Amino acid sequence: MCIVGPFSMPSKGRLRFFKGSLIVTVVGLLLAAAVGFYYDGTAAGILNTVFLVAVLGVLEISLSFDNAVVNATVLKDMTQLWRRRFLTWGMAIAVFGMRFFFPLVVVSLVAHIGPFEAVRLAVLQPTEYARVLNQAHVPLQAFGGSFLGMVCLKYFFDSQKEVHWIGGLERLLARLGKFEALEIGLMLLALYGFSEIVPGGESHEFLVAGVMGLVTFIAVDAVGTLMEAGPAQAANLHRAGLASFLYLNVLDASFSFDGVIGAFALTNNLFMIAIGLGIGAMFVRSLTIMLVEEGTLDAYRYLEHGAFYAVGALAFLMMLGTIVAVPEAVTGLVGAAFIGLSVWSSIRAKRAEARSGAHKS
Repeated sequence: MCIVGPFSMPSKGRLRFFKGSLIVTVVGLLLAAAVGFYYDGTAAGILNTVFLVAVLGVLEISLSFDNAVVNATVLKDMTQLWRRRFLTWGMAIAVFGMRFFFPLVVVSLVAHIGPFEAVRLAVLQPTEYARVLNQAHVPLQAFGGSFLGMVCLKYFFDSQKEVHWIGGLERLLARLGKFEALEIGLMLLALYGFSEIVPGGESHEFLVAGVMGLVTFIAVDAVGTLMEAGPAQAANLHRAGLASFLYLNVLDASFSFDGVIGAFALTNNLFMIAIGLGIGAMFVRSLTIMLVEEGTLDAYRYLEHGAFYAVGALAFLMMLGTIVAVPEAVTGLVGAAFIGLSVWSSIRAKRAEARSGAHKS
Protein backbone atom coordinates (compact mmCIF):
# COMPACT_ATOMS: atom_id res chain seq x y z
CA MET A 1 0.00 0.00 0.00
CA CYS A 2 1.24 3.47 -0.84
CA ILE A 3 1.16 5.89 2.08
CA VAL A 4 0.47 9.41 0.85
CA GLY A 5 1.18 12.25 3.25
CA PRO A 6 3.44 15.16 4.10
CA PHE A 7 6.55 12.93 4.03
CA SER A 8 5.92 11.71 0.49
CA MET A 9 7.54 13.39 -2.51
CA PRO A 10 7.33 17.21 -2.30
CA SER A 11 4.65 18.88 -4.39
CA LYS A 12 4.39 22.34 -5.86
CA GLY A 13 1.68 23.07 -3.29
CA ARG A 14 4.09 22.46 -0.42
CA LEU A 15 6.71 24.74 -1.93
CA ARG A 16 4.52 27.71 -0.98
CA PHE A 17 5.52 27.16 2.64
CA PHE A 18 9.17 27.75 1.74
CA LYS A 19 8.93 30.80 -0.52
CA GLY A 20 9.89 33.14 2.31
CA SER A 21 12.73 30.84 3.34
CA LEU A 22 14.11 30.75 -0.20
CA ILE A 23 13.99 34.55 -0.43
CA VAL A 24 15.78 34.85 2.93
CA THR A 25 18.37 32.34 1.71
CA VAL A 26 19.14 34.39 -1.40
CA VAL A 27 19.37 37.62 0.60
CA GLY A 28 21.45 35.88 3.27
CA LEU A 29 23.96 34.52 0.76
CA LEU A 30 24.28 37.97 -0.81
CA LEU A 31 24.98 39.41 2.64
CA ALA A 32 27.49 36.62 3.21
CA ALA A 33 29.25 37.62 -0.02
CA ALA A 34 29.39 41.21 1.27
CA VAL A 35 30.86 40.02 4.59
CA GLY A 36 33.43 37.94 2.71
CA PHE A 37 34.38 40.94 0.59
CA TYR A 38 34.71 43.17 3.68
CA TYR A 39 36.96 40.77 5.61
CA ASP A 40 38.94 39.27 2.74
CA GLY A 41 38.40 41.24 -0.45
CA THR A 42 39.15 38.31 -2.77
CA ALA A 43 36.94 36.03 -4.85
CA ALA A 44 38.21 33.01 -2.93
CA GLY A 45 37.37 34.69 0.38
CA ILE A 46 33.86 35.56 -0.82
CA LEU A 47 33.19 32.01 -2.01
CA ASN A 48 34.53 30.55 1.23
CA THR A 49 32.28 32.82 3.30
CA VAL A 50 29.20 31.97 1.23
CA PHE A 51 30.00 28.26 1.54
CA LEU A 52 30.42 28.43 5.34
CA VAL A 53 27.16 30.35 5.71
CA ALA A 54 25.36 27.70 3.62
CA VAL A 55 26.86 24.94 5.78
CA LEU A 56 25.70 26.74 8.94
CA GLY A 57 22.19 26.96 7.50
CA VAL A 58 22.12 23.24 6.74
CA LEU A 59 23.54 22.49 10.21
CA GLU A 60 20.77 24.49 11.87
CA ILE A 61 18.07 22.71 9.86
CA SER A 62 19.49 19.26 10.59
CA LEU A 63 19.71 19.98 14.32
CA SER A 64 16.27 21.58 14.57
CA PHE A 65 13.80 19.23 12.90
CA ASP A 66 12.68 18.05 16.35
CA ASN A 67 12.25 21.72 17.25
CA ALA A 68 9.90 22.14 14.29
CA VAL A 69 7.78 19.16 15.35
CA VAL A 70 7.55 20.32 18.97
CA ASN A 71 6.68 23.83 17.78
CA ALA A 72 3.95 22.35 15.59
CA THR A 73 2.34 20.60 18.57
CA VAL A 74 1.89 24.03 20.18
CA LEU A 75 1.17 25.97 17.03
CA LYS A 76 -1.70 23.73 15.88
CA ASP A 77 -3.84 25.03 18.78
CA MET A 78 -3.02 28.70 18.14
CA THR A 79 -5.19 31.09 16.16
CA GLN A 80 -4.17 32.22 12.66
CA LEU A 81 -3.32 35.65 14.11
CA TRP A 82 -0.79 34.24 16.57
CA ARG A 83 0.62 31.85 13.97
CA ARG A 84 1.40 34.86 11.77
CA ARG A 85 2.93 36.68 14.71
CA PHE A 86 5.10 33.67 15.46
CA LEU A 87 6.33 33.72 11.86
CA THR A 88 7.08 37.44 11.91
CA TRP A 89 7.91 38.60 15.44
CA GLY A 90 9.13 35.15 16.45
CA MET A 91 11.38 35.09 13.40
CA ALA A 92 12.90 38.44 14.37
CA ILE A 93 13.49 37.20 17.92
CA ALA A 94 15.00 33.92 16.68
CA VAL A 95 17.36 35.47 14.11
CA PHE A 96 18.28 38.89 15.46
CA GLY A 97 17.66 38.16 19.12
CA MET A 98 19.13 34.71 19.71
CA ARG A 99 21.61 34.48 16.82
CA PHE A 100 22.98 38.04 16.95
CA PHE A 101 22.14 40.07 20.07
CA PHE A 102 22.11 37.25 22.63
CA PRO A 103 25.77 36.25 22.07
CA LEU A 104 26.71 39.94 22.38
CA VAL A 105 24.86 40.17 25.71
CA VAL A 106 26.61 37.01 26.95
CA VAL A 107 30.03 38.39 25.98
CA SER A 108 29.19 41.70 27.68
CA LEU A 109 28.29 39.93 30.92
CA VAL A 110 31.18 37.45 30.91
CA ALA A 111 33.86 39.98 29.95
CA HIS A 112 32.33 42.82 32.00
CA ILE A 113 32.27 45.16 29.02
CA GLY A 114 29.60 47.32 27.41
CA PRO A 115 27.49 46.15 24.49
CA PHE A 116 29.25 48.48 22.03
CA GLU A 117 32.62 47.13 23.14
CA ALA A 118 31.25 43.62 22.59
CA VAL A 119 30.30 44.59 19.02
CA ARG A 120 33.77 46.04 18.48
CA LEU A 121 35.27 42.80 19.79
CA ALA A 122 33.09 40.74 17.44
CA VAL A 123 34.04 42.84 14.40
CA LEU A 124 37.73 43.46 15.04
CA GLN A 125 38.78 40.56 17.28
CA PRO A 126 36.51 37.60 16.43
CA THR A 127 38.88 35.03 17.95
CA GLU A 128 38.82 36.79 21.32
CA TYR A 129 35.05 37.22 21.00
CA ALA A 130 34.64 33.46 20.46
CA ARG A 131 36.93 32.71 23.41
CA VAL A 132 34.89 34.91 25.76
CA LEU A 133 31.59 33.45 24.54
CA ASN A 134 32.88 29.91 25.05
CA GLN A 135 33.57 30.78 28.68
CA ALA A 136 29.78 30.78 29.11
CA HIS A 137 29.50 27.30 27.58
CA VAL A 138 28.73 25.49 30.85
CA PRO A 139 25.91 27.73 32.18
CA LEU A 140 24.30 28.03 28.72
CA GLN A 141 24.29 24.27 28.22
CA ALA A 142 23.00 23.70 31.75
CA PHE A 143 20.16 26.20 31.30
CA GLY A 144 19.15 24.86 27.89
CA GLY A 145 19.49 21.22 28.95
CA SER A 146 17.38 21.78 32.05
CA PHE A 147 14.60 23.61 30.18
CA LEU A 148 14.46 21.09 27.33
CA GLY A 149 14.65 18.19 29.78
CA MET A 150 11.55 19.52 31.50
CA VAL A 151 9.79 19.88 28.12
CA CYS A 152 10.45 16.18 27.48
CA LEU A 153 9.49 14.99 30.98
CA LYS A 154 6.32 17.09 31.02
CA TYR A 155 5.18 15.41 27.81
CA PHE A 156 5.70 11.83 28.98
CA PHE A 157 4.70 12.31 32.64
CA ASP A 158 1.13 13.01 31.60
CA SER A 159 -1.50 10.81 33.24
CA GLN A 160 -4.02 11.72 30.53
CA LYS A 161 -1.76 10.72 27.64
CA GLU A 162 -3.51 7.95 25.67
CA VAL A 163 -1.38 7.33 22.56
CA HIS A 164 1.89 5.52 23.30
CA TRP A 165 4.70 4.68 20.90
CA ILE A 166 6.96 2.61 23.17
CA GLY A 167 4.02 1.13 25.03
CA GLY A 168 5.46 -0.35 28.22
CA LEU A 169 7.75 2.58 29.02
CA GLU A 170 5.30 5.33 28.13
CA ARG A 171 2.38 3.76 29.99
CA LEU A 172 4.60 3.54 33.10
CA LEU A 173 5.64 7.19 32.77
CA ALA A 174 2.01 8.23 32.26
CA ARG A 175 1.03 6.42 35.48
CA LEU A 176 3.91 8.08 37.34
CA GLY A 177 2.57 11.41 36.06
CA LYS A 178 -0.17 11.15 38.70
CA PHE A 179 2.45 12.01 41.33
CA GLU A 180 2.69 15.78 41.69
CA ALA A 181 5.94 17.43 40.52
CA LEU A 182 7.80 14.13 40.09
CA GLU A 183 9.47 15.41 36.91
CA ILE A 184 10.79 18.44 38.80
CA GLY A 185 12.36 16.19 41.43
CA LEU A 186 13.98 14.02 38.74
CA MET A 187 15.40 17.07 36.98
CA LEU A 188 16.85 18.42 40.24
CA LEU A 189 18.51 15.05 40.86
CA ALA A 190 19.93 15.04 37.33
CA LEU A 191 21.29 18.57 37.76
CA TYR A 192 22.90 17.67 41.06
CA GLY A 193 24.45 14.52 39.60
CA PHE A 194 25.95 16.36 36.63
CA SER A 195 27.15 19.24 38.81
CA GLU A 196 29.19 16.79 40.86
CA ILE A 197 31.24 15.72 37.82
CA VAL A 198 31.50 18.99 35.85
CA PRO A 199 35.26 19.68 35.56
CA GLY A 200 37.14 22.92 36.12
CA GLY A 201 35.42 24.04 39.31
CA GLU A 202 32.30 25.07 37.40
CA SER A 203 29.84 22.91 39.32
CA HIS A 204 28.28 25.91 41.09
CA GLU A 205 27.71 27.73 37.78
CA PHE A 206 26.23 24.59 36.26
CA LEU A 207 23.84 24.04 39.16
CA VAL A 208 22.69 27.67 39.32
CA ALA A 209 22.10 27.87 35.56
CA GLY A 210 20.31 24.50 35.56
CA VAL A 211 18.01 25.57 38.39
CA MET A 212 17.29 28.82 36.51
CA GLY A 213 16.34 26.77 33.46
CA LEU A 214 13.99 24.72 35.63
CA VAL A 215 12.47 27.85 37.20
CA THR A 216 12.03 29.40 33.76
CA PHE A 217 10.12 26.33 32.57
CA ILE A 218 7.88 26.44 35.66
CA ALA A 219 7.25 30.17 35.15
CA VAL A 220 6.43 29.81 31.44
CA ASP A 221 4.22 26.79 32.15
CA ALA A 222 2.42 28.74 34.90
CA VAL A 223 1.80 31.67 32.56
CA GLY A 224 0.39 29.26 29.99
CA THR A 225 -1.93 27.72 32.60
CA LEU A 226 -3.17 31.14 33.74
CA MET A 227 -3.89 32.22 30.18
CA GLU A 228 -5.26 28.92 28.96
CA ALA A 229 -8.59 29.18 27.18
CA GLY A 230 -11.19 26.57 28.04
CA PRO A 231 -14.63 25.93 26.55
CA ALA A 232 -16.16 28.69 28.69
CA GLN A 233 -13.33 31.13 28.03
CA ALA A 234 -13.51 31.71 24.30
CA ALA A 235 -12.88 35.42 24.84
CA ASN A 236 -9.46 34.59 26.24
CA LEU A 237 -8.10 33.02 23.03
CA HIS A 238 -5.94 36.10 22.53
CA ARG A 239 -4.29 35.62 25.93
CA ALA A 240 -3.86 31.91 25.27
CA GLY A 241 -2.15 32.74 21.98
CA LEU A 242 0.20 35.13 23.79
CA ALA A 243 1.09 32.43 26.33
CA SER A 244 1.88 29.92 23.57
CA PHE A 245 3.90 32.59 21.74
CA LEU A 246 6.03 33.20 24.85
CA TYR A 247 6.50 29.48 25.40
CA LEU A 248 7.58 28.89 21.79
CA ASN A 249 10.18 31.66 21.94
CA VAL A 250 11.71 30.38 25.19
CA LEU A 251 11.69 26.90 23.67
CA ASP A 252 13.44 28.19 20.54
CA ALA A 253 16.00 29.97 22.70
CA SER A 254 16.83 26.76 24.55
CA PHE A 255 17.19 24.86 21.27
CA SER A 256 19.46 27.56 19.85
CA PHE A 257 22.09 27.52 22.63
CA ASP A 258 23.72 24.38 21.31
CA GLY A 259 23.71 25.58 17.71
CA VAL A 260 25.12 29.03 18.51
CA ILE A 261 28.00 27.63 20.55
CA GLY A 262 28.63 24.80 18.06
CA ALA A 263 28.76 27.23 15.14
CA PHE A 264 32.06 28.59 16.46
CA ALA A 265 33.64 25.29 15.47
CA LEU A 266 33.23 26.47 11.86
CA THR A 267 33.86 30.21 12.17
CA ASN A 268 34.45 32.93 14.76
CA ASN A 269 32.65 35.57 12.70
CA LEU A 270 29.46 36.75 14.45
CA PHE A 271 27.89 37.99 11.21
CA MET A 272 28.46 34.74 9.33
CA ILE A 273 26.98 32.77 12.23
CA ALA A 274 23.93 35.05 12.48
CA ILE A 275 23.27 34.86 8.72
CA GLY A 276 23.78 31.09 8.44
CA LEU A 277 21.77 30.15 11.53
CA GLY A 278 19.14 32.72 10.56
CA ILE A 279 18.64 31.01 7.19
CA GLY A 280 18.28 27.67 8.97
CA ALA A 281 15.86 29.13 11.52
CA MET A 282 13.66 30.48 8.72
CA PHE A 283 13.42 27.01 7.15
CA VAL A 284 12.54 25.55 10.55
CA ARG A 285 9.72 28.11 10.84
CA SER A 286 8.45 27.21 7.36
CA LEU A 287 8.64 23.50 8.16
CA THR A 288 6.69 24.09 11.38
CA ILE A 289 3.85 25.79 9.52
CA MET A 290 3.81 23.02 6.90
CA LEU A 291 3.55 20.36 9.59
CA VAL A 292 0.56 22.15 11.09
CA GLU A 293 -1.34 22.97 7.90
CA GLU A 294 -0.64 19.62 6.22
CA GLY A 295 -1.89 17.72 9.29
CA THR A 296 1.35 15.79 9.66
CA LEU A 297 1.00 15.23 13.40
CA ASP A 298 -2.36 13.56 12.83
CA ALA A 299 -1.19 11.57 9.79
CA TYR A 300 1.90 10.25 11.62
CA ARG A 301 0.70 9.43 15.11
CA TYR A 302 4.14 8.71 16.62
CA LEU A 303 6.01 11.65 15.07
CA GLU A 304 5.29 13.80 18.10
CA HIS A 305 6.63 11.07 20.39
CA GLY A 306 9.83 10.78 18.35
CA ALA A 307 10.34 14.54 18.54
CA PHE A 308 10.03 14.60 22.33
CA TYR A 309 12.41 11.66 22.69
CA ALA A 310 14.81 13.67 20.51
CA VAL A 311 14.33 16.69 22.79
CA GLY A 312 15.15 14.54 25.82
CA ALA A 313 18.25 13.20 24.08
CA LEU A 314 19.33 16.74 23.19
CA ALA A 315 18.86 17.85 26.81
CA PHE A 316 21.05 14.97 28.01
CA LEU A 317 23.72 15.66 25.37
CA MET A 318 23.77 19.37 26.24
CA MET A 319 24.49 18.54 29.87
CA LEU A 320 26.97 15.84 28.88
CA GLY A 321 28.67 18.45 26.69
CA THR A 322 29.76 20.29 29.82
CA ILE A 323 31.87 17.25 30.76
CA VAL A 324 33.08 15.84 27.42
CA ALA A 325 33.05 17.18 23.87
CA VAL A 326 29.93 16.03 22.00
CA PRO A 327 30.19 16.52 18.21
CA GLU A 328 27.29 18.37 16.56
CA ALA A 329 26.95 15.44 14.15
CA VAL A 330 26.10 13.12 17.06
CA THR A 331 23.40 15.49 18.30
CA GLY A 332 21.87 15.75 14.84
CA LEU A 333 22.02 12.02 14.13
CA VAL A 334 20.41 11.04 17.44
CA GLY A 335 17.52 13.42 16.82
CA ALA A 336 17.15 12.26 13.22
CA ALA A 337 17.12 8.61 14.35
CA PHE A 338 14.22 9.19 16.76
CA ILE A 339 12.28 11.16 14.13
CA GLY A 340 12.93 8.56 11.42
CA LEU A 341 11.93 5.62 13.64
CA SER A 342 8.74 7.37 14.75
CA VAL A 343 7.74 8.03 11.13
CA TRP A 344 8.48 4.40 10.19
CA SER A 345 6.42 3.14 13.15
CA SER A 346 3.57 5.47 12.20
CA ILE A 347 3.53 4.15 8.63
CA ARG A 348 3.56 0.54 9.87
CA ALA A 349 0.68 1.25 12.26
CA LYS A 350 -1.34 2.90 9.48
CA ARG A 351 -0.79 -0.06 7.18
CA ALA A 352 -1.75 -2.52 9.93
CA GLU A 353 -4.98 -0.59 10.52
CA ALA A 354 -5.72 -0.61 6.80
CA ARG A 355 -5.19 -4.39 6.59
CA SER A 356 -7.35 -4.93 9.66
CA GLY A 357 -10.13 -2.83 8.14
CA ALA A 358 -9.89 -4.72 4.85
CA HIS A 359 -10.22 -8.07 6.65
CA LYS A 360 -13.26 -6.91 8.62
CA SER A 361 -15.01 -5.70 5.47
